[in-house]
Order: sequence, then structure tokens, then C-alpha cells
Amino acid sequence: MGLEAALPVDNILTTQLNRVINWARRSAVWPMPFATACCGIELMATASSRFDLARFGAEVFRFSPRQADLLIVAGRVSIKMLPVLQRIYVQMTEPKWVISMGACASTGGVFDTYAVVQGIDQFIPVDVYVPGCPPRPEMLIEGVMAIQRIIDNENIPYDGDGKRLPLEVAVTPTYEPAAQPVDVTVGAS
Repeated sequence: MGLEAALPVDNILTTQLNRVINWARRSAVWPMPFATACCGIELMATASSRFDLARFGAEVFRFSPRQADLLIVAGRVSIKMLPVLQRIYVQMTEPKWVISMGACASTGGVFDTYAVVQGIDQFIPVDVYVPGCPPRPEMLIEGVMAIQRIIDNENIPYDGDGKRLPLEVAVTPTYEPAAQPVDVTVGAS
């Protein structure tokens, strides 16, 4: 009736076990959202039916770090939240990946203050940086696809002690922002 009827009985399919494992990992990435600001709204929009993150096998948002393998840090992280973020990262299962979503998570954004962490990559390894303030859902989808490419290639570098090193992949924007409807001037003219 289905695929079994189309394939002859005598055919054998061979592949490497690593390829099968990587295919299974990339097709079932379970994100752990750490959304603290406006990037969290874009993260929620990415999972909605319009953008449909489920096409990439990442629709199952897990709020337990022991069931997640992709940490999406969306928004600013304060000094008081940093120990919680680090504990969540440590509790996640191996192999694990991290997406830094938005300017605030990547560099502190416009919050150049003593209370906001100026880039989470100082405290946890980041694999993919998704730029923007806030980034569009398409950009986050591109970031998830970058993680999937990393998983496909099994490009996970380790240092001499067995600790995973960050991959530091940056996603470039794939869209052109629209022009302002009115010219904006600063100061008196």
C-alpha cells in the first residue's frame, strides 16, 4: 500500500550510524526558552502557525532543562538572572546548543548599565547569534536552521579537558527593512 510496496524486498539501505543519530537530533531539537523582554514576543510568534517552527522539528518548547537541548536566550539578562541562566545551562542534557537572540542577549543592546549583562557569551558558550532589536521570526528560524547544519556536520569542538567550546556562528539578515515614511531630522532646522 505504501512505501513497502514501492521498495523491492532485496534492497539494502546502508549509512553511517553517526548520520542517522545526527538526523534524529536535528529533526527533534527541543528548545528551552529564556525570554525576558520584547524578543520573547518574537520567539512566541516564531512558534505560531504563521511562521510554524514545527516544520523544523523544534515545536516542542520544554520548560524543564533536563528535557531540552537548545537554549534560546531572548532579551536582556540582568546580573540577578545570570545565576539562574547558568544553572539552566548546566542542567541541560548533552549535547546542547545555545542561540543568543537579539542585541540585548548578544551585547547588552541599549542597556549599557551595571545591572545588565553585556553579552551572555561571557558566561555560557553561544553557538549562534541572531542579530536584531528585536529580530524577526524569520531570523530565529534561520538561527535554528544554522543549529541544524551544525548538528548535521557534527562540528562540536572540545578543548583538552572535554569542555565544549562555543562555535560563534553569526546569522546575517535575509531581509531589507522598509524605508521610513517620513524623513526624520534631529535638532532644529
